[in-house]
Amino acid sequence: MRALKRRLDRSLTAQAVLIFALGVGVTALFRPEGPPIRWLVNSGIYTAVALVFLVAQRRRTSRATGADASEVADLNREIRHGEVPSDPDRRATMRRLVDGHLDQMERAARWLPYWLGFMGLIAVGMLVLGVTTGSLTYSLLLAAGLIVLCCGVLWMRRRSLDRLRRMRELLRSRSEQVA
Repeated sequence: MRALKRRLDRSLTAQAVLIFALGVGVTALFRPEGPPIRWLVNSGIYTAVALVFLVAQRRRTSRATGADASEVADLNREIRHGEVPSDPDRRATMRRLVDGHLDQMERAARWLPYWLGFMGLIAVGMLVLGVTTGSLTYSLLLAAGLIVLCCGVLWMRRRSLDRLRRMRELLRSRSEQVA
């Protein structure tokens, strides 16, 4: 499992295959009446759009840190595990990566209340629609799913912020020990 996770972190091709397979499955689940070739075409389009965003993100991160994509993947893994590199150049690259991630998350925090409010409006709207049509089951499931999604996003965001802040402190303390 660890090797698969590492391959997914490093390889754009592995990510594309996973996105394509998930796209076929989701398209087949939500549009079972269509022919299978349509599922494949839709999934190919979804994969192409997702890859454009992935490549742009990788390129932006590589430029900001001065490291190639595979090194950024390794640094992200080390951040997740709380490992501080012993090499000063690698520590400086990790410091730039951590600062970039924290800046990005702080900028995105401004939009979080609006996103949560929008999700709440969707949930309330679906509940009202369910009450008016008399079919409350699907609207309750959707509202519960949205609540779980929002709680999951908030939990993952807080966890990522905690990891990044802890790594920033570890990098600072390590650079003070060396100096």
